[in-house]
Amino acid sequence: MSGYSYMTQEGYDKLKAELDYLKTTARREAAAAIAEAREKGDLSENAEYDAAKDAQGLLEAKINGLDKAMANARIISTDDIDTSKVTILAKVTIVNVASKKEYKYELVSETEANIREKKISVNSPIGQGLLGKAVGEIAEVQTPKGTIQFEIKDISI
Repeated sequence: MSGYSYMTQEGYDKLKAELDYLKTTARREAAAAIAEAREKGDLSENAEYDAAKDAQGLLEAKINGLDKAMANARIISTDDIDTSKVTILAKVTIVNVASKKEYKYELVSETEANIREKKISVNSPIGQGLLGKAVGEIAEVQTPKGTIQFEIKDISI
């Protein structure tokens, strides 16, 4: 997908809200934790100070990652979706050829993926296997347990 992260307006707004929270409230909380730990004396033997600095480093790494995701984000709308083949934002009904079990997923960007909501990433093994397939075609998905075949039953928005 050429380095871009395709997402819905809702996903973009959620990502932006999280980034805003991290840059304001979370940074302020991290700075306060460091200041509090610093007040406790000798920094060379202060485990609280080390933990607070580590937490700040992780926070900054997360902010950096979200900044990059926002910079590479491309917002797409369901109006742009062609349902003749599986694409991002498509809702796909598939059937496991071996077990005959039916599943319905929506293919979304990595940042919007949430298995509880039946939203899987287009970069996941199943997402990669389904992309570009039409109704009636068989998608072969490589998993740690081997290849699983899924028949595409329906594609909708």
